[in-house]
Amino acid sequence: MMLDAGPTARITVTSADEADLMLDRIRASALRARDWIASFEGDPLHMLRSMKFEPVGFHPVGQHPLNLVEQINQTWTFAVALVAAKQLLLLHPDAGGLRLAPGAHASQPLDIMSSTDGLVGAETFAAVTPRNNGKLANDLIKLAMRPEQHRYIFFMSPRFPGNSRRSEFERDGIQVWSVDL
Repeated sequence: MMLDAGPTARITVTSADEADLMLDRIRASALRARDWIASFEGDPLHMLRSMKFEPVGFHPVGQHPLNLVEQINQTWTFAVALVAAKQLLLLHPDAGGLRLAPGAHASQPLDIMSSTDGLVGAETFAAVTPRNNGKLANDLIKLAMRPEQHRYIFFMSPRFPGNSRRSEFERDGIQVWSVDL
């Protein structure tokens, strides 16, 4: 496993065990947030203000301070990518590992790309429903123009529990999967 925990965190995983180690790191960051909330005393509106505007949380991978709202967003961004990577490693053991750089400010064209160039590419996201904000539709358009031999979208949504292929959302040869922890 390789980790670049800078502002545009990137992870390279070559096994499910490595992905699980990163998920443990994310859990540790969530525990720090839970402990901060449990210890907060005072006006509940001040607590919510602190969560939104002050660096009381931590980046789930890089561990640098963030506001808690951003920690929540980044937590699910990375968790979905790591769970997706575990599935992709099962589907494509020949991928040579996977490079993960999920999020809007990522350092590579797709959230997940195989170390073997051109083999696997995937986009990932977490949302209440996969159609929120047009995310699924936009990712399908983006991936339709990509040259990777195997293209995927992985999403996490409470309305689609478990890890399973969701062919009802597929088009243009792009597989769509729901994932869960």
